[in-house]
Amino acid sequence: MATETALTPALTPALAVPGVNLGSYIQAVNSVSMLSAEEERTLAEHFFFEQDLDAARQLVLAHLRFVVHIARSYSGYGLPQADLIQEGNVGLMKAVKRFDPRMGVRLVSFAVHWIKAEIHEYVIRNWRIVKVATTKAQRKLFFNLRSKRKGHRLSLEEASAIAADLNVTTAQVMEMEGRLAAHDMAFDASPDEDEDHVSQAPVHYLEDGRYDPARLLEDSDHESFELNQLHTALEGLDTRSRDILKRRWLDDDKATLHELAAEYGVSAERIRQIEKTAMDKMRLSLVAS
Repeated sequence: MATETALTPALTPALAVPGVNLGSYIQAVNSVSMLSAEEERTLAEHFFFEQDLDAARQLVLAHLRFVVHIARSYSGYGLPQADLIQEGNVGLMKAVKRFDPRMGVRLVSFAVHWIKAEIHEYVIRNWRIVKVATTKAQRKLFFNLRSKRKGHRLSLEEASAIAADLNVTTAQVMEMEGRLAAHDMAFDASPDEDEDHVSQAPVHYLEDGRYDPARLLEDSDHESFELNQLHTALEGLDTRSRDILKRRWLDDDKATLHELAAEYGVSAERIRQIEKTAMDKMRLSLVAS
């Protein structure tokens, strides 16, 4: 990451970051001359073998237009185009850092994977408050299902065909279909909401059961039951083990292993062993009950 950071200040202000004037940025990147295969290989060799940051800067500048081209294909996610381009630029700089001119391929072929990877991460992080794609299969579906669903809700037959094409299950396709169709909703109603219309905000229809008498009684009974079980398990221990557990875990002013070792005339390790044995006995007692 150090190389990516070092490259950024070296870019001209118009090219470093796609700011508020996105049109000027795009015009600036398109004005940068493209490199021939020989020029690209020479610059890549200077950076790869000699760590020439100026050569790396020239490689980045010549491919910024390519990042803009890729970022435009992600415009359907409702995210700022400037942010998509900026993330893609990070991917481009990572690709330049790792590009080996001895591979015999053009930088653009190598960089496309890094550019898309950075944009993908940004889209998944920011498209919704709740993450919609965390596994590899979900990510594959997230970026392919939109184009394959043809603007309407999928039928089971279409979902099966897409699943076979993407090598995932039909259930995974239908699950992602539901996630894409859902939308974020604020818990509270909007301040300017019209009171004459029924609000869909969850605050109006989700029940707060924390103070329900039946639930409070149930929680109280459950807590009493657990305390009784704990006392019963403690009573099943010998006096020394019970005293050690109480003073190590239940007292407000908890005793240390060394304090108990000095009191009982044994080593701290022996106290730890007694404590562990007592805990195991209590655990078995609680499970059995």
